Amino acid sequence: MKNLVIVGGTMGVGKTATCRELQEILPRNVFLDGDWCWDTRPFVVTEETIRMVESNIAHLLNGFLDCSEFDNVIFCWVLHEQRILDDLVANLNHGDCTVHSFRSSAMRRPCRKD
Repeated sequence: MKNLVIVGGTMGVGKTATCRELQEILPRNVFLDGDWCWDTRPFVVTEETIRMVESNIAHLLNGFLDCSEFDNVIFCWVLHEQRILDDLVANLNHGDCTVHSFRSSAMRRPCRKD
């Protein structure tokens, strides 16, 4: 059984670091950071670019899910609205996999004065 692990959360909370740790733990995995699909200059957010990026992410994830070489597909992105996650999952070929979705949140560290 294939696993799709989705890590969402706001910017700067450690989504990528969490996924990198999962890469060390989970066998036969591939990792996609949704930010890689939107690394544009200039960074433009329009209805057109949103549709394009969401379509590209779904396409890449479906390719990984369909590939027999991977047992675990790890994905992170901001996913600041439930609709984004719901739409993404609805566009995936996940019938033969278990979807695990987590939301990462910032951990407060005590300030230290040297």
